[in-house]
Amino acid sequence: MPAVIAIFGPTGIGKTAVALALARRLRAAGEEPVAISADALQVYAGLETVTGAADATEQAELEHRLISFLPVEETFSAGQYAQLAHAEIDGALEQGRTPIVVGGTGLYLRAALTELSLKPPPPQGARERWTAELELVGAPALHARLAARAPWAAETIDPNDRQRIVRAHELLDAGALEPPSEDAPGPSQLWTAEVRQPTVLAGLTLEREQLYARIEERVDAMIAAGAREEVVRANAAGASETARKALGFDDLLTGDVEGMKRRTRNYAKRQLTWMRKLAGVETIDATDRDADEIAAIIDNLRRRQPPVPDPSQTPEAA
Repeated sequence: MPAVIAIFGPTGIGKTAVALALARRLRAAGEEPVAISADALQVYAGLETVTGAADATEQAELEHRLISFLPVEETFSAGQYAQLAHAEIDGALEQGRTPIVVGGTGLYLRAALTELSLKPPPPQGARERWTAELELVGAPALHARLAARAPWAAETIDPNDRQRIVRAHELLDAGALEPPSEDAPGPSQLWTAEVRQPTVLAGLTLEREQLYARIEERVDAMIAAGAREEVVRANAAGASETARKALGFDDLLTGDVEGMKRRTRNYAKRQLTWMRKLAGVETIDATDRDADEIAAIIDNLRRRQPPVPDPSQTPEAA
């Protein structure tokens, strides 16, 4: 059966609870699970509440890797994450443990499970320089400068998309942004079925109104648990541009709780759209099912898949 289990789904659907329930089933079967986060913002120490990272009780029940290890003032990229995630997954397998990759950041999930050709992080100081330039001249003017440097890149970016404009300039500085080629491969690597390790991928869905109701409750619970105070501290500590992408970061700084709820609902819609594109995903409707039931479905899906070949038993090895 597959060596790796992956759980994906929109925010608020209960992925952590399912991972915990699955871990209990695996232990009962003699396996030793470890969770590996596939979330772009749970990497930051000091943003645990606003990002919904596993709390101390949950981590005591199931070890979680790649959460809360990065200071909020540091930037982070999917390429950096991929290297760490591959090492954690491979290391767990070498130790005879079962990795449960769990998270809602689609790119990070794919980065953990596959070999993506990801763009490098920007050169030292490039992001700060281009961000300062953005604040000075504005997005349209910086987009016009991008059009002069690389018109083929500017064509695909909205003149008001601040983040992508800055990133394009960074990549040009790094020599990592090239014009499209007629020889470029067809389908995007993001949507291929190839994975680094045999994997069962479960995608959790929920009836839309129920999901939105859970998001409302989740945001209210975060506020009660001190999420606003958390982002105020992070902001005072000089939170990086990537850390500030945590859902609700800027909304909470201004006290706009309804804005945070609206952005979270929109993000959940994008996550569901991403899920529909994932190759090999086994979709599970979480409506009227608790975490134990969903864990049982994932476990059964995994056990029904063909066993992983033992390299030592191949004809070449013989």
